[in-house]
Amino acid sequence: MLNINLNEDEGIVLLEPNGALSEEDFKAAASIVDPYLEKSGTLNGVLIHVKSFPGWDSFAALIRHLRFVKDHHQKIACVAFATDSPIGELAEHVASHFVNAEIKHFDFDELNEANNWIKTSAQE
Repeated sequence: MLNINLNEDEGIVLLEPNGALSEEDFKAAASIVDPYLEKSGTLNGVLIHVKSFPGWDSFAALIRHLRFVKDHHQKIACVAFATDSPIGELAEHVASHFVNAEIKHFDFDELNEANNWIKTSAQE
């Protein structure tokens, strides 16, 4: 399951996975993010907050995840990973070669710092 919280005033979506990610999780995220993007054109940031990366429940979920990234990355200014998982560090260094968004890794307990980084970076 993926908890999705869009703060429309700040243009930041908080994603908090709770268990293996499913195809439906990414459909749900798109159903919340897409109308906002249609209205505003861009999202200041995506904040992914998870202690350790839960993986995907199927290959179809992985494909849906990649499609979500492909369809949205040009409309997102920043992506912050607040996680103790090594994938946060990996994403900061690898994903930046494939997406337009600025990416930064924070420790799981640094959720507020990650949120503030998105706000500050989006204003620059």
